[in-house]
Amino acid sequence: MLTIKEHIISTLKLAYPVSIGQFGFILMGVIDSIMVGGLGAASLAAASLANGLFILILIIGIGVSYAVSPLVAIALGSNRTSECESIFQQSLLINFILSLILFLLTYYLSAFIKYLDEPIGVADLAISYTRILGFSILPVMLFQTYKQFIEGLSFTRPAMFITIIANIINWFMNWILIYGKFGFPILGLNGSGWATFSSRLFMGIMIFLFVNNSKKFRKYDVSLKLRKIDIKIIKKILNIGLPSAFQYVFEVSAFTFAIVMVGWLGTKQLAAHQIAINLATISYMIILGISSAGAIRVGNALGKQNLQEVRRAGFSAIGLGAGLMGCFGIVFIFLKNILPMIYINDSVVISIASNLLIIAGIFQISDGIQAVSIGVLRGLTDVKVPTVITFIAYWVIALPIGYFLGFTLHLKVIGVWIGLLLGLIAAALLLSWRFNKKSKNLQLINCQ
Repeated sequence: MLTIKEHIISTLKLAYPVSIGQFGFILMGVIDSIMVGGLGAASLAAASLANGLFILILIIGIGVSYAVSPLVAIALGSNRTSECESIFQQSLLINFILSLILFLLTYYLSAFIKYLDEPIGVADLAISYTRILGFSILPVMLFQTYKQFIEGLSFTRPAMFITIIANIINWFMNWILIYGKFGFPILGLNGSGWATFSSRLFMGIMIFLFVNNSKKFRKYDVSLKLRKIDIKIIKKILNIGLPSAFQYVFEVSAFTFAIVMVGWLGTKQLAAHQIAINLATISYMIILGISSAGAIRVGNALGKQNLQEVRRAGFSAIGLGAGLMGCFGIVFIFLKNILPMIYINDSVVISIASNLLIIAGIFQISDGIQAVSIGVLRGLTDVKVPTVITFIAYWVIALPIGYFLGFTLHLKVIGVWIGLLLGLIAAALLLSWRFNKKSKNLQLINCQ
């Protein structure tokens, strides 16, 4: 039996490549925001709005893909290696169909941006940018299919390296297409969208080539050829994937609607919100590495029917997440006046963003606990009750309180962010309680 220290070390070994990869994925948005910031507050605000709405759609696909890693980990822990291949093939089918649906949603729903009562000029820029981003959904879902499969087998570094290289491509293409270098036309904000598409296309192609040419995965059929449709496996994936997707939809949509509310307050408030949420998202994407590693390790322990190790793996991951996010919180608070200057040279925007970073620093620990708790619960294949919890935390607590404080009590963007803080605290308490209760029940079942 592993000690808590050994659990933490094992989780970190799995988590750090995933965290770096997740950081790299969101770094694309950070690079886009930094380079778009040079075009002015309107373009930065449009990027904020478009990215918020696009992520709300994309997270459905990413959430469904998250079902693959714990299912592969459980099958591997139970020595059902043939099932791992079937899980991959069925997830490939599901993700391809889903990517087409999500592309159509992105294209047609983007037209509703003009009805959100945003500042003049922002809506038109956001609609065009959102539709360009929609073309990146298919390569993202191809990347996610292979990434989640090999991570379920505990191979977490390949996706990390691919994402790092993709960021270099994204920065270079942003520079060329936004400002019209090497004879290309000046595309402005749209250029940033095409740069993001180019880098994500690279990610999908590269992970496909790597997995299909690696000796480590030759025992599995990881080609794009579907041998058969397995309804049982498809149901398994969707039973975990769809609730997981809605968990992230409820959370991301709450933050997206917060963007809309802040947009009612003006362009500078929205630009400041974009800066603060961009920085908070960096830490969140990194903690998702701990969440994914926790899901894999809990899934392995569950597959082996080692239920005491399930609790140790889960709680060590939750503690690790809380500690790491606490460090980010300290950074946000102490560098609150410096970090916004990376994005924009506007004293009003910087002043607002620095105040928001204090709140972001405070909610880091809660964000870490809730994010990892969702992961370890997914490792137990427990997703339905956590989905209800996320809805309550963000749509019953966070947004109503944020609206009341921001618009009724006139605290403006600060009030909206206090609402988000309270929602994250509620999610952290309820989800960690759920894992404790669920894992105890598993032990009782084992003893009968």
